[in-house]
Amino acid sequence: MIFGTVALQQAEGAILAHTQRLPGRVLKKGSVLDASALAALREAGHPEVIAARLEPGDIGENACAERMGAALAAPGLRPSAAGTGRVNLLAETAGLLRVDTALIDRLNTLDDALTVATVPDYTPLAARDMVATMKVIPFAAPAAALERLEALARDGGPAFALNPFRPLKAGLVLTELPGLKESVTENTIAATQARVAALTGSLLPPLRCPHAEAPIAEALKTLLSAGAELLMVAGASAVVDRRDVGPAAIVRAGGEIRHFGMPVDPGNLICIGRIGAVPALVLPGCARSPRANGIDWVLQRIYAGLDVGPAEVMRMGVGGLLKDIEARPMPRAKAVPVSPEAPQPRTVAAIVLAAGRSSRMAPHNKLLLPDRTGKPMIARVVDNVLSSAARPVIVVIGHRADAVRDALGGRPVQYVEAADHADGLSASLKAGIAAVPPAASAAIICLGDMPLVTGRMIDRVIAAYDRDEGRLIVVPAHHGKPGNPILWDRRFFGEMRGLSGDAGARFLLGRHLEHVAEIEIEQDAVLRDFDTVESLADLPARLRPVEMPG
Repeated sequence: MIFGTVALQQAEGAILAHTQRLPGRVLKKGSVLDASALAALREAGHPEVIAARLEPGDIGENACAERMGAALAAPGLRPSAAGTGRVNLLAETAGLLRVDTALIDRLNTLDDALTVATVPDYTPLAARDMVATMKVIPFAAPAAALERLEALARDGGPAFALNPFRPLKAGLVLTELPGLKESVTENTIAATQARVAALTGSLLPPLRCPHAEAPIAEALKTLLSAGAELLMVAGASAVVDRRDVGPAAIVRAGGEIRHFGMPVDPGNLICIGRIGAVPALVLPGCARSPRANGIDWVLQRIYAGLDVGPAEVMRMGVGGLLKDIEARPMPRAKAVPVSPEAPQPRTVAAIVLAAGRSSRMAPHNKLLLPDRTGKPMIARVVDNVLSSAARPVIVVIGHRADAVRDALGGRPVQYVEAADHADGLSASLKAGIAAVPPAASAAIICLGDMPLVTGRMIDRVIAAYDRDEGRLIVVPAHHGKPGNPILWDRRFFGEMRGLSGDAGARFLLGRHLEHVAEIEIEQDAVLRDFDTVESLADLPARLRPVEMPG
């Protein structure tokens, strides 16, 4: 690749290295310079530009990133579409990720143009979570380097393995001693229930018994008869030896003890056994707390179908210091009962605007018209949004608010009423922005009359949002024409609150061009709203109303 200053007469087809702001036009970094762009530069008085030109054997950044994504994809992991030389690898289901760190290290040493960044080994994932990002650093990479990466990924792989969580039924035995507070037992049940549910499992009704070997063994047998696929004993007193009452009860019930103790703190005093093929654990005292501790690491592996024996436990020491220490104050203060590496909830909220009067289709309300499957348009839009990673989903209501609620039929959304919705679109937008929770760093604004925008399209918009790289406003486009829904970083909420009348936030794009990222969507769904009777005829047949309004 040739990089440097290029005279305009030699620059056609070159890749612009830096954004150029011209009168009435912005040429963005990474744009391929065509005759029109060169004419605009010439008219603005630029005799030359800094650009990159591909040489024979070079592969453009997006084509290269796509091939990297294909080379590293694995069952349950799919690559995203390429953009700005980047492809992300996404989980298709919840599970525990294994990463071949040695192979990733080798891939990253092949050529400085090709990079692979991953989440840590043993990271628990939810569906649609990012696993890795492949980034081509310059505007192109040598074909030879890419071919070496593909060969190494093929011959040395797989680099990733996603082990789906299994919906195991868990059984819990709680032992009792005089003086044990009921709140302690209740907290233990609640924390265990949350841990199991987070891993797609379910908890059988817990059993209580005296803190003694024989009754614990009988309770374990009862839970096995009830279909338990995982057994746990929470003792009224912490287990201190392989021969303590909890481990002894596992042996008495026909099982064996595989390992006692672990190099993870909190969580040192765990006992790992099995009865037949069913894992049986004596929990450490810290299992009563919802904060992250060693039990989370063990449960994640069990629910992912991985073996947890002596060798696996003894390799947990690196990274196993989870306890609050003076040099790292309160790291677990807000922890939930999953691993400390567990991904936090998505920070992008969705606002669905559904408060308008539908005046262009009066007397009909476009949002409430049922299609041929019987589903109202607003229900289809909200279902699409719910299938995306955006949370929470906020529905702004106003005109015929009760009917919109009824049409959504108990879906897990948050409603906010725009009392002054008749004043125009800005009123609905401001009501929605005001309802975005503080934890959300951005919001994606979805229109209630765009039923063809899918959850996957919304996820692509969300995936392009990156504060660190300055992509604070993300606009989907089709063949270069901007559409909806648009994602806005929280820093623009104040300006949105100043809107008035029937104007949306789109005009703010011109103020903040340096923060706008456009992503190309192959389908024209992002351009198509259905707010007139005539437009309904353009819907796919199954989405048209049974009786077209006249």
